Amino acid sequence: MNVAKWLLIALLALPMVELAAFIIVAVIIGLAWALLAQIACSFAGLLVLRHAGGTHVARVRAALDEGRVTALSADGTGALTLLAGILLLIPGFITNLAGLVLLLGTNFGGGRSPTASDGIVDLEREQWRQVDDPALPDRRERDDRP
Repeated sequence: MNVAKWLLIALLALPMVELAAFIIVAVIIGLAWALLAQIACSFAGLLVLRHAGGTHVARVRAALDEGRVTALSADGTGALTLLAGILLLIPGFITNLAGLVLLLGTNFGGGRSPTASDGIVDLEREQWRQVDDPALPDRRERDDRP
């Protein structure tokens, strides 16, 4: 069989395997705890996507502006973090486990530098401030100008 057939079979079997895993976990820890775990993992996936999504989109835009065809390779760890967030967002213990492993592997495995090869520097909000440069022209629109 070629890869496409195996991928299709795996994609079709995933919901059944996820349902079986949910039933097993619900029997072990209880239905309420299993539902709570699913909701918590989906919320964590949403937070990961919200936090990492903007950074990754900025990197892809910068790569596309430079004319590089391989925009996704410009931010490999960002793409993997987005994939981990998507896997956490999808309900199911198997996809949640895969997303958690991927998230931990990308964030704690390699240790990425704050400056990537595309020139974008990721800083937290408290790590930067805006400084006015008097040599640059003021392009903001003001109502008090004559």
